[in-house]
Amino acid sequence: MPTLFSDRMTMRCLSLRLRRKQFLPSLLSLLTISILLLVCVKHSYITEPSHIGTDMQIIPKYNIDCSAIYDMDPVEVGKSLLIKKKDVVEIKDESLAYLTSNCTLFRKYRGYDNVCATEEEQDFPIAYSLVVHKSAWMVERLINALYSPSNIYCIHYDQKSSAQFISAMEGLAQCLPNVFITSKKESVYYASISRLKADLNCLSDLLGSEVKWKYVINLCGQDFPLKSNVELVSELKQLNGRNMLETSRPTPAKKQRFTFHYELKDASFEYQKLPVKTEYVKNPPPHNIEVFSGNAYFVLSRKFIEHMNASGVVKDFLSWSEDTYSPDEHFWATLVRLPGVPGEVARSKPDITDLMSKTRLVKWQYLEEQLYPPCTGTHVRSVCIFGAAEMHWLLNYGHWFANKFDPKVDPVLIQCLEEKLKEKQKLFQSVSLTCRKG
Repeated sequence: MPTLFSDRMTMRCLSLRLRRKQFLPSLLSLLTISILLLVCVKHSYITEPSHIGTDMQIIPKYNIDCSAIYDMDPVEVGKSLLIKKKDVVEIKDESLAYLTSNCTLFRKYRGYDNVCATEEEQDFPIAYSLVVHKSAWMVERLINALYSPSNIYCIHYDQKSSAQFISAMEGLAQCLPNVFITSKKESVYYASISRLKADLNCLSDLLGSEVKWKYVINLCGQDFPLKSNVELVSELKQLNGRNMLETSRPTPAKKQRFTFHYELKDASFEYQKLPVKTEYVKNPPPHNIEVFSGNAYFVLSRKFIEHMNASGVVKDFLSWSEDTYSPDEHFWATLVRLPGVPGEVARSKPDITDLMSKTRLVKWQYLEEQLYPPCTGTHVRSVCIFGAAEMHWLLNYGHWFANKFDPKVDPVLIQCLEEKLKEKQKLFQSVSLTCRKG
C-alpha cells in the first residue's frame, strides 16, 4: 500500500516509469528494473483484500492501470505478470454465502442498486442459463458484469457441488429479484446427457417466467462477457430472429460420438464418471435427422425455444441422444438445421465455425500462432485460461463472450474486463434520455 512507501522509494518508482522509454537495456539494468518493479508491486500495486465487518473477506483490488494493460504498455503488463506470480488470494465460497445473508449490504457493496436500464434495454430483456458447479465469486462476478434489472438469470448448480457453493448460489437468488435457481437440478457428469439436461431445465423455467425475454444465452462459470449489456442488446437486435451458434458437418472422429452407444462409468480422476464407448452401433437418428456438430454454447431466440419445447421431433432426438458422447455438442447444432424451425440455418448452407459464431471465443493450444496469438495464461485440457496480455485481443476480436477465465491464474485480467465493461455501459447510458434503476 502507498502508506508503506518511504519518500525515497516513491521517487525511485516514479522515476523508473518516467525513464522507461529512454532505457537502454543491459544485463545489469534489466536485473535492476526487475527488482525495482517487484518492490513497487509488492508495496504499491496490490491492495490487500478488503473486509466488511469483522472477518468478511471480499474481492481483492489491484492498483493497476487497466487502460495501459489494454494498450499493451510493457511496464504495466510486466506488473500484471509479477502480480499473478505471487500467491493470489483465493476467495472462499463461504464469504459470498455470508455476505448474501445480508442482502442490503451485498447489493450495496456490489453495486446492484445503482444499475439502471435504458429504454432500449427495458424493451429487450435477455435470459441467461448458467450451469455452474464451483467458484462462487466467479459466478457472481459473471452475473454482475452482465447485470441489468430488465434481464432474467437462471442458475443450475450441480447437485454434487459443495454445501458452501450451494449456499452462495441460493444467497444470490435470495438477494437479486431477477436471479433464481432452477426448479430441477442434475448431478452433472462431463460429456454426458446431464450437462444438456441442466440447460434444458433452466430453459423450461425461463419460458415459464413473467419476463418476456427475446433471446437466451447459456454460460458456464469460467465464461466472461466481452460486451456490455447495452452492446449485447444492440447486437441481438441485428440478429433479427436468427440464432447464433457453431454448426458444422462432423468429422469422422466426431461421428464416432453418436454412432456408437456410450455407457456412463466410474472414473478414477476428477470427473468421477465418464461416458465410455461400447461396441454397439446405435440406430440412425429419428425422423431422418442429419446430425451436425458444434459446441455446448448458443444464442437462441425465444421463438426457437418455444418451438423446441413443443416439438415431438425434438423430444425424440433428445431421447436418441441420451447414450451419446457429449450430446450438448451436437444437439443444438443439429436442431437449428431442422427445416422450418424459427431462425433456421438451412442444411445446404456452409459450416458455421466457432470463430464465425460470436457466442464464445476459445483459444485451443494446437491452433495458437495459426489462428490467434499465443496464450499468456496457462492451459487446461488444451484450452487457454487467458492472461492480462490478451485483453486487447479479446475485446477487439468481435465475440460476445470468452472462455476460460480464472482469478487464480490471472486476477488482473478479470478486474480490467470488469472495469472496461462498466465504462462502456456508463458511456452508452449517459446518452440515454431514460435510465430506470431496478
